[in-house]
Amino acid sequence: MRLFDTFQSLRLKSKVKIPLLVGLSCFLTFGLYTQPTLADGDEAFELTILHTNDFHARFRPISKYDNNCSQESNAEGKCFGGTARLISAIKDARERHENTILLDGGDQFQGTLFYNLYKGKVAAGMMNTLEYDGMAVGNHEFDDGPETLRDFMEAVDFPVLMANAHISLEPALRDILQKSTIVEKGGERIGLIGVVTEDVKDLSSPGDNIIFTDAINAVQSEVRALKARGVNKIILLSHSSYAIDKEIAANTTDVDVIVGGHDNALLSNSNKRAVGPYPTVVNGVQIIQAYAYGKYLGELNVVFDSAGNVISAEGEPILIDSSVDEDAQIVARLDILEKPINKLKETLVGNVSAPLTGDRAVCRVQECDMGNMIADAMREAVIDKGYTIALMNSGGIRASLDSGDVTLGEVMTILPFQNTLSTFKVTGEQLLSAIENGVSEVEEVAGRFPQVSGMRYTFDPSKAPNDGRVTSIEIDEGGNWAPLDLNKTYGMVSNNFIRGGGDGYKVFRSASDIYDFGPDLADVVAKYIGANPGYSGYTDGRINQN
Repeated sequence: MRLFDTFQSLRLKSKVKIPLLVGLSCFLTFGLYTQPTLADGDEAFELTILHTNDFHARFRPISKYDNNCSQESNAEGKCFGGTARLISAIKDARERHENTILLDGGDQFQGTLFYNLYKGKVAAGMMNTLEYDGMAVGNHEFDDGPETLRDFMEAVDFPVLMANAHISLEPALRDILQKSTIVEKGGERIGLIGVVTEDVKDLSSPGDNIIFTDAINAVQSEVRALKARGVNKIILLSHSSYAIDKEIAANTTDVDVIVGGHDNALLSNSNKRAVGPYPTVVNGVQIIQAYAYGKYLGELNVVFDSAGNVISAEGEPILIDSSVDEDAQIVARLDILEKPINKLKETLVGNVSAPLTGDRAVCRVQECDMGNMIADAMREAVIDKGYTIALMNSGGIRASLDSGDVTLGEVMTILPFQNTLSTFKVTGEQLLSAIENGVSEVEEVAGRFPQVSGMRYTFDPSKAPNDGRVTSIEIDEGGNWAPLDLNKTYGMVSNNFIRGGGDGYKVFRSASDIYDFGPDLADVVAKYIGANPGYSGYTDGRINQN
């Protein structure tokens, strides 16, 4: 009865909508891990873990496409998230529970014009206002180098953690970045550890002074250190992905809860789009993640015995929709911060006649209309200079687009990384290697998946990665399709991140005739939309599977 009573109580007391679980037996079977009950005389400690991940500077409410949501749509109740609603949900949860801890799974940086203009300053201020207790370093925290991460860490009132790296050679971080820490809640000491995805160098710009290491070994080492200090309740903040979190849980001991991030996984016991139950239990470890962009606030209620064993863990992400009140002070603060960028955001660049999808679940596994538009825009910008093949990594596409008028702000939200257009030449053999890399992690919905223009390719995901997975490539040569010639040289355009080896495209580092300093990719796409009034997205079979 305790589980049912808990959720009934939450629904009655809270201003925040918490969906009544569809099928309580389903929740008990798949989402709740229960160890033996408390021994006679043992005293339980209850802790509510509130958590976010992959916020990506979405301080304002978002649309159903995870893009900017207009004031009109927000007034009509069509928007989600935003810091002003998130703080209300957090306050409500703190009122409902005696002991709470607020944690973040990383990637606060990058994604909207707030970050472009202010870098990590707005994130630091808002997270301090929400009173976070800890955060993992995400890969995007390195987008502007270790120095910007340090500025953020100096501004926040909570620990930012990363255990799986050697940082002694990086002067910006070696005296400030911790691997783990201890916080106190309700008179109990809670150990926090942070890890980041091991391929940071492929995904961001950490520089050459940081050596990233194996997450499993790093976690176990910090667990031993915390236990030696008498800590028996340990939470891992992991910006590594749902799949890796399950691996960490299976191969470590004495971690109680993993607060995840990186792949925007929604874990839930009632949402049909969830990729797994909330919590997902592996080797006794409670794994939780709450999608992204502040659309949900994760809430897990954990009961520990005096030895630090998890007796029960139950909860559900809370949808931050229009039923959650916006905090007026936060709204006013954001209004002030937004004034310098309003003119930039509202500049009209053109219009599209139909929505375009930038959904990672689509664009990272197959051809998508947003990817086609971006790649076509890149190719169009340089084709007169002899660069006829365009490649765009899907990880650089961060939002979808509604039909109608398009502003520069919307384009910059879709393409927020301020990457520049990069032109270069490669051999057919190098291009084949690049596409093999691009489809090598399609099962993981990885951002390296290539959207293209001026070429088409077919791949077989049943084959081993980087071992003949690409079964054909054809090149558009003056309107005629010709098979890829491994010995021929081709002119290509991409973005400077990819050309420099990002997302595993190291083969492009050996390209020739390199120029990495073209116009901003968002500006290129904005001009393309402007030059094609009423643009309608399409797919045309340029990417296929066997």
